[in-house]
Amino acid sequence: MKAAVVTTPGTIAVEQVPDPAPGPTEVVVRPAATGICGTDLHIMDGEFAPAYPIVPGHEFAGEIVAVGSGVTGYAVGDQVAVDPSLYCGHCYYCKRARGNQCENWAAIGVTAAGAAAEYVAAPMANLFKLPAHLAARDAALIEPLSCAVRGFDVLPRAMASTYLIYGSGTMGLMMLSLAKRAGAESVSIVDLNPARLETARRIGCSAAVTSAEEIEAPRGFDVVIDCTGVEAAIRDGLQRVGRGGTFLQFGVAAYDARVAIEPYEIYRREITITGSMAVLHSFDRAGQLLAAGVLDPSIFVSHRFPLTSYAEALGQFRAGVGRKILIEP
Repeated sequence: MKAAVVTTPGTIAVEQVPDPAPGPTEVVVRPAATGICGTDLHIMDGEFAPAYPIVPGHEFAGEIVAVGSGVTGYAVGDQVAVDPSLYCGHCYYCKRARGNQCENWAAIGVTAAGAAAEYVAAPMANLFKLPAHLAARDAALIEPLSCAVRGFDVLPRAMASTYLIYGSGTMGLMMLSLAKRAGAESVSIVDLNPARLETARRIGCSAAVTSAEEIEAPRGFDVVIDCTGVEAAIRDGLQRVGRGGTFLQFGVAAYDARVAIEPYEIYRREITITGSMAVLHSFDRAGQLLAAGVLDPSIFVSHRFPLTSYAEALGQFRAGVGRKILIEP
């Protein structure tokens, strides 16, 4: 089969690789669409230190084409989305239902062959069967949405809260959509990209600005979410949290990123600073939300590329062009 292969950091090519075969409790999926996200850039840049070569692609959905001997409840032809998480199930954190902190953490498309390929193997336990009205080529949005749902799991969800979100890429827009669903009084977006701010306005934010200074908020915000991983945005966002408010570090920062904090202000204003990493018991809920129409795929997906153009699509994502970019093998 054909697959996009990161052979070494900085080098990617579409090559012929062996077809996957399902283990006893696995299926083989023909991806209808595979999303590109910041994790793929980290893999390309060598920052996640997986074993190379690696086939990326952890946001995907498609059709089951083969099933293992012990698979039940699924059959060839079923349309599914796949949670890429590969938790060990027996370490200290897995036993405490914190699989996203697994001491032996692994994931399809990160440490195991992913879905930037014509076929990919996946555990039966990781499947979400798609309802008939939800197209598999759109259901690749479930994985990033499940990360956003996990983010909301660690946030206080008081009705009529005020939100400030840094970044109006895919994840910022998903956070905007969920905040509105959670009963926010207002949701403001900060981004330097005018096209992305226009999409935020289209979805229905309260304000879409290039600097938080443009928003009148003398008491700050109840919830501030960074979806950029950029030091300047994080530094600014920490200053915007109101008394008793919460700052969520959701964006993936570089390993060497550093931001100074003011401990006295955390104490005085009773600020909570928290983080959210990947997926945790949130994949099926994200599938249900997408099926219920919480997101409009036609707004969120801006570009679709063939597998042979994976490197071009990755370069476009790195340049900040568009919104969610999908590969359709």
